[in-house]
Amino acid sequence: MAVEKWFDDDAGPMVRPYTVTGGRTRPARPDLNMITMVTALSSAEHPAMAPEHQAILDACQSPQSVAEVAAVLGLPLGVIKILLGDLVEQGLVTYRQPYRGIPDRVLLRSLREAVTRL
Repeated sequence: MAVEKWFDDDAGPMVRPYTVTGGRTRPARPDLNMITMVTALSSAEHPAMAPEHQAILDACQSPQSVAEVAAVLGLPLGVIKILLGDLVEQGLVTYRQPYRGIPDRVLLRSLREAVTRL
């Protein structure tokens, strides 16, 4: 009887996304989307924390979009949103939505002038 391998030598053991999220399929924070900017509030190591949560904290030492965090960690966007929700609830990560309004002419003019001065 042949023993079935559940991983390949190059990739290492595979952990299913639902295992990483504890079986959860929906984020606790529905307002986290691909372009939401997230920033870690602490750079400290948390030994009791899951490695995926710690990896997110490490990746978010400077502001990153949720999509960038997913790409850096190689995890699906849905998984990242769930894990980020955990970190927000613990007070370890803050987030903000990008500006969605239409900038007025005064703002655009002052930006153009500032860039010209550079």
